[in-house]
Amino acid sequence: MSGTKLLADNRRARYDYFVSDSMEVGIVLQGTEVKSMKGAQFSFNDAWVELDNLGELWIRNLHVNPYKMAGLANHDPDRKKKLLAHRAEIKKLRRQIDEKGFTLIPLDFRLKDGRIKITVGLCKGKKQYDKRDSIKEKDQKRDLDRELRRS
Repeated sequence: MSGTKLLADNRRARYDYFVSDSMEVGIVLQGTEVKSMKGAQFSFNDAWVELDNLGELWIRNLHVNPYKMAGLANHDPDRKKKLLAHRAEIKKLRRQIDEKGFTLIPLDFRLKDGRIKITVGLCKGKKQYDKRDSIKEKDQKRDLDRELRRS
């Protein structure tokens, strides 16, 4: 079985942040977390990625619902989970976070060749006027598409 399946997309992140770069990372999960993630039984509204002093990536505020069929052998739904990336990629992220004031936000979750992958974006927060500009551009694009369909 090959290919990818989109489990969840963080559209809010693209509204609230400028995404300058993104990379795909793996995630370390416990047994029943895998079943819950594959069933898209998770929430990541306020999730963010931190880079600790040891050079490891951790995702915080990712709530993975307990698996219904597991019984007593279930996982802690709110624990922080380790992300897997190459050392060189982590060094590059560290430089950009420290120097330029970026933050790491999960953009989407995918099932790729039987493994859960997360696309992490290197983001910078938008100001309120930037959000208004984004809404205005989206409205103009929608109006243009509507006019093109009519003609």
